[in-house]
Amino acid sequence: MEYFVQQLVNGLTLGSIYGLIAIGYTMVYGIIGMINFAHGDVFMVGAFIALIVFLLLLSLFYSVPVAVALLIMMIVAMLLTSLYNWTIEKLAYRPLRGSFRLAPLITAIGMSIALSNFVQVTQGPRNKPIPPMVSQVYDIAGISISLKQIIIVVVTACLLAIFWYLVNKTSLGRAQRACEQDRKMAALLGVDVDRTISITFIMGASLAAVAGTLFLMYYGVVVFSDGFVPGVKAFTAAVLGGIGSIPGAVLGGLMIGFIESMWSAYFSIDYKDVAAFSILAIVLIFLPSGILGRPEVEKV
Repeated sequence: MEYFVQQLVNGLTLGSIYGLIAIGYTMVYGIIGMINFAHGDVFMVGAFIALIVFLLLLSLFYSVPVAVALLIMMIVAMLLTSLYNWTIEKLAYRPLRGSFRLAPLITAIGMSIALSNFVQVTQGPRNKPIPPMVSQVYDIAGISISLKQIIIVVVTACLLAIFWYLVNKTSLGRAQRACEQDRKMAALLGVDVDRTISITFIMGASLAAVAGTLFLMYYGVVVFSDGFVPGVKAFTAAVLGGIGSIPGAVLGGLMIGFIESMWSAYFSIDYKDVAAFSILAIVLIFLPSGILGRPEVEKV
């Protein structure tokens, strides 16, 4: 039983990271109906920015409190990745918004490859490790819970609450929901559609940067190819939870995390990805809109 609970804790931690990335996918899709396949690489760029900031802090100040270092890493990563995503949206996606649906998809894949290769050229192809930032581990009834895991879960819960409030209770959220329903009508009613979409990309990048920082803190290593697999799994989480639903994205991320951790614990670790994607296929057979998603109504 202790082993089972331990795997639940591990799955909760991993799923929280997937959920943070998945929110970016689901917000962009909810408004413009496009899958930003460069989002996984934005997450990877955020992790590298956090790494560079951490190394700079160590070289300049030698001893910085961990909480302060993590906060600075997150803020800088959020600012720079938001700038990246804003630029991507303005230069690569906005000109193609009115074209046929396949064009933005191809552009998104191209931006993903461009970001990955940019990091590979500038930072090198090898793994980039960092010294352990948080090493405290608590033994609770025979279950090992690290401070890193607590930080990840708490940060995810706080950000989920903040972004749910922003989307459902603020004027920005009303503008986003209006653009989601009908961008042309929203524009006629005075909503700045371009600004709303740009802010949505910035919000998604900020969450991806936080996820990248937490990923770096948890695993202690990052490489230029780390954007692909977590990005695909986060997209899977968004679809599983119901793409367009913020709570659904986090729920889908937690489900993917639990499936991976349980399968790795009791079966072959080589097939954990197969198990996660198989569950996705099974759920979508019976719930095509995902667990918390709403059926899409075709406008006529």
